[in-house]
Amino acid sequence: MSEAAIRPSLRCKSWPARRLFAAAGLFAAAALGVLAAGPAQADRIKHPIAVFSGLDKITGRIITFEVATDETVQFGTLQITERACYTRPATEAPQTTTFVEVDEVDAKNEYKRIFSGWMFAASPGLHGIEHPIYDIWLTDCKGGKEVIASPEAVAEPSLPPPENASPAPKKATKPRRVQPQPPQPPVDNFGEPPPIQDQAPVEVAPPPGFRPPPTQPRARRQAPLDDFESPVPPGDIPDPRAR
Repeated sequence: MSEAAIRPSLRCKSWPARRLFAAAGLFAAAALGVLAAGPAQADRIKHPIAVFSGLDKITGRIITFEVATDETVQFGTLQITERACYTRPATEAPQTTTFVEVDEVDAKNEYKRIFSGWMFAASPGLHGIEHPIYDIWLTDCKGGKEVIASPEAVAEPSLPPPENASPAPKKATKPRRVQPQPPQPPVDNFGEPPPIQDQAPVEVAPPPGFRPPPTQPRARRQAPLDDFESPVPPGDIPDPRAR
């Protein structure tokens, strides 16, 4: 067989193999593209308000308060500044996080940064505030629906602080103070609390037009007679010897 007859047969046999290798290469490239672009982004919803719960370990009272972004709220001797609050869409695993800065104010009006980082509503003990008197944890975020795409490969605990995070400030402005409130008296239907009742006894006056019954004079009780005293005078007793 001539060389010219052999070459077409080889060319025909190698053509399906080339198509197979080309298809495999395209599939591998597409798979790498999906792996590279798929998990690269994860959505987060940014909220302007973070909701916290505060515990006073001495009194045992728990209150719930809200802190807006870049707002400072004072709870006891702690000042909490919220910088960012994020949640996840409903299509993803729930995750509620916030970045806060907590400063403690002493008797000399000096500030000490005791916490600066991320807090997680699902894990209050993770990156929590350690204080002998007060305890603060994140419960929720509210308001706003701004969606922000962030790399999914970066774990939440290792997220960098937001751009508006700052070192411990000197607190030139007076923060809003939140404290447990004493129980309030019940309110009636007219919107006014009922009058406070004292401990004195209540005096009830007779109704109008009431006339008391006339008083009857008391009968004078006669003194009992003596056994040796005769009710009849001695001169009235007849003498039996006079007959």
